[in-house]
Amino acid sequence: MLWYTSLVLAVGVERLAELVVARRNARWSLARGAFEAGRGHYPVMVVLHTGLLVGCLAEVHGWGRPFDPVVGWTMAAVVVASQALRWWCIRTLGRRWNTRVLVVPGLPLVAGGPYRWMSHPNYVAVVAEGVALPLVHGAWLTAALFTGLNAALLTVRVRCENEALGLSAPSAAGSGAGAKL
Repeated sequence: MLWYTSLVLAVGVERLAELVVARRNARWSLARGAFEAGRGHYPVMVVLHTGLLVGCLAEVHGWGRPFDPVVGWTMAAVVVASQALRWWCIRTLGRRWNTRVLVVPGLPLVAGGPYRWMSHPNYVAVVAEGVALPLVHGAWLTAALFTGLNAALLTVRVRCENEALGLSAPSAAGSGAGAKL
C-alpha cells in the first residue's frame, strides 16, 4: 500500500505544479487584458479534486481495499496516460493554459496538439484520471463518487468555457474554467 500512497501523493505534487504554472500564466494573461469567467464554480472544482486524492487514500487505507493486479496495473497505465495528455495540453496552450477560465481578447483559438482532434482534451485527462487513480487500488466508491460529481461540474465548466471563448450562446447558468485559452 505504500507504493499506492506514493502514487496518490505524486499526483498531488503534480497538481501543485499545475497551480504554479497556472499562477504564472494568469499573471501573463491578466497583463494582456484577460477577463475571467466562472469564478463561482472554481472553489467547487478545487474541493472536488482535493477530495479525489483524500478519498483514494481514505478508502484504500480505511477500508482495506485489495490490490487486483490486472485492474491495478491497467488503471496505473491510464493514470500515466492521463498525465501525459494533461501535460501535452499544457505545453500546447503554453501561457494560455490555466486552471481558471481566463480569456485574452483577440487571441485565436489554439488548433494544434490534441486540440486538432477535440475541443477539451484536458477534460478527457481529468475524467480518465478520476476513474483510474482510485481503481489502481480498488477504491471503487471514490471512483464512482468523483465521476458523478465531476460529470456535473464539467457540464457547468465546459458550458462556461465555451461561452467565454465565444463558442456558444451565453446563458445565465454558465460558469466554468478554460481549455483552449
